[in-house]
Amino acid sequence: MTAVKQTERVSARIPQHVFERLTEAAHVVGATLNQFLVQSALEKAEKLLEQERVIQMSQRDAELFFETVENPPPINKKLLEAMDAYQENFPNVENRGTQPKT
Repeated sequence: MTAVKQTERVSARIPQHVFERLTEAAHVVGATLNQFLVQSALEKAEKLLEQERVIQMSQRDAELFFETVENPPPINKKLLEAMDAYQENFPNVENRGTQPKT
């Protein structure tokens, strides 16, 4: 049987004062430096990724967005041209919605 590698190694060179500060913080929460670094980095990564996934808008903008979704404007010539251009540039992408009526 072949063993599957389930962990990866990360290393970083940091100034002494940064190392000391991180070590102190790890000690305060009762973790090893490695545990503290991994948990802190993971928390930061999750927060950053969540910010990238979530669209934040004002109440007014949200109302306008949902109004437009519920009552979209009629398809005009520019939109039809854009849809045609998209299909020409991306012919292998399955369309998810209205087919242009040219």
